[in-house]
Amino acid sequence: MGRNTRKRRTPLATKIVAGAAALAVGGGGLVWANFYASAHEEHSGHNRTRSAAAQVATIDCPDVGQEIRDVPDRARGEVDGELATMNSQITDAYQRLATTRRAQAGDAQFVQNAILGPLKDRRKAIIDRIQLEINRAGGKADDNLDQLAECQGRPADQMQNGEGQNGEGQNQDGDGQDGDGQNQDDNGNGAAGPFADDFVDINDVEPNSRDLENGFAANGDGGSTGSFTAICGVNENNLFNSDNLIVAPGVDNGAHHTHDYVGNQDNNAFSSDEDLANADTSCQNQGDKSTYYWPVLRLQDGTQEFDANDQGGGAEGNVGKILKASQAEIKFVGNRQSDVVAMPKFLRIITGDAKAFTNGVANANSSFSCTGFEDRQVTDKYVLCPEGSQVVRTSNFQSCWDGQNIDSTNHRDHVAFVQRDGSCPNGFQAIPQLQVRLVYDVPAPTVENGQVQNPYAVDGFPEQLHKPITDHNDFINVMDEDLMNKVVDCINRGEDCQ
Repeated sequence: MGRNTRKRRTPLATKIVAGAAALAVGGGGLVWANFYASAHEEHSGHNRTRSAAAQVATIDCPDVGQEIRDVPDRARGEVDGELATMNSQITDAYQRLATTRRAQAGDAQFVQNAILGPLKDRRKAIIDRIQLEINRAGGKADDNLDQLAECQGRPADQMQNGEGQNGEGQNQDGDGQDGDGQNQDDNGNGAAGPFADDFVDINDVEPNSRDLENGFAANGDGGSTGSFTAICGVNENNLFNSDNLIVAPGVDNGAHHTHDYVGNQDNNAFSSDEDLANADTSCQNQGDKSTYYWPVLRLQDGTQEFDANDQGGGAEGNVGKILKASQAEIKFVGNRQSDVVAMPKFLRIITGDAKAFTNGVANANSSFSCTGFEDRQVTDKYVLCPEGSQVVRTSNFQSCWDGQNIDSTNHRDHVAFVQRDGSCPNGFQAIPQLQVRLVYDVPAPTVENGQVQNPYAVDGFPEQLHKPITDHNDFINVMDEDLMNKVVDCINRGEDCQ
């Protein structure tokens, strides 16, 4: 039987984060209507114009984990732990940014002196420890990592396409709050987002217009044309946690957002490969103990979920009703140019990027669509579906493997996406491509006058502002040898199996 995996919490840290979130939600500082409207304010007949660019909306930090290479195996655990601490530092700094708006309004140097400067010092200390740990383990640390210590404040005018800056539909009483003190457009999450500009009507998306370098479907008319479907349910056992076994093993709340899990039922930050191999599975084929997990989708409707006061949940801006997928279609397909080879057991793959809003789109991948409109896929917007149509999240995983490693230091280099012609890059061989399609019954949000009411959004790091481009999906292969061989045989023979 499955279980709800709750987070093991540090009391003092929890009080600090939860207190900041409560202050924000209660109107004590994080007021996004005021944040945009204050680009042009009028008080006591005096017209006072402020530069929106001077107002910091979120914190943009270089992703140190993506830049580290060749960490010796015996230093991997320490390095992963340090990187997880660095993520917590960003989260804490964002919470401070979000709850000190009034101080920032009175001091142009507040953000730099009180938030970004100290954050740089703390990140520098961690980078120094990472370099030391790599060198002690016999590796050669990159001396240039120090250049990644400094974070920037991302200004308001870089957030949306002018959304909310003319004050239309917003309260401009100087507080950005309505009569009961609640922010009009934070949707109760304190950390803000998504915004009206994060949504698009599916009818306004051009068919076949998605053009990213990642996420091509590997299968086609040539090569290996079969498939294998894994039937693993939709998380009926309610297995949730905010850990991330791949990126932050051994670190509580390493994801800073809540995940849905199907397949393996013993997946948390402290699970060993042996634990995974011995666990129960929600998959119909009991030989598949793989873990498939993704950020939950929430409706920001004021619902108090089980994690409403927890880290990874409401204390970090991930609020509202968790929407369970009505369908979770998990399929492995072939390669357009060649046969596929077996995945090694415990191979780890992450597709998409939880930090794509600040990292950029290089690793962005997952897309949104609507049933009946799935020739229209969009990566940087949530979709508004017509009545009778459901929201669809799609992820096509990397399907080329380096032939040696089940993971890599940045959790990406050991696998690669197929190229546009369906072939693998030099030095990589084709493996079955995992394709995950999630379908949700989502009440359509209302978007009027630059405001969105009752939006839905993926869980994420708070400083990523619930942007759709941060959607991602994770997989650890724990199929037994017989089943993996069946998967490969079905795909290479052109059969459809389950």
